[in-house]
Amino acid sequence: MAANPQFFIGAFEGNRLVGVVIVSSDTRKGWINRLAVDPECRHRGVAKRLIAESEKALRRQGVRIFCALIDEDNAVSKSLFEACGYEEHRDIVYFSKHKTDDT
Repeated sequence: MAANPQFFIGAFEGNRLVGVVIVSSDTRKGWINRLAVDPECRHRGVAKRLIAESEKALRRQGVRIFCALIDEDNAVSKSLFEACGYEEHRDIVYFSKHKTDDT
């Protein structure tokens, strides 16, 4: 947070925090992570504004490729990012490793 405070973005209605997003970058690609909007405030454009602000923060760092990982069954988020001009890619394979007591 200290290195890139501009990558932690909040949306407010008055003094009330109604949405947040955490952005990260490897200097080539920018990632929109942990986008969340208070359920009472959804369908008001808050998420779209957070995406736009995320892209601005990344552009200021010289990043021109914006990405987001979305669960296959999260139709709402997929529709949101499509509405913001993002394309779905099926040619990327995601790997993960979960730490266990044995590893």
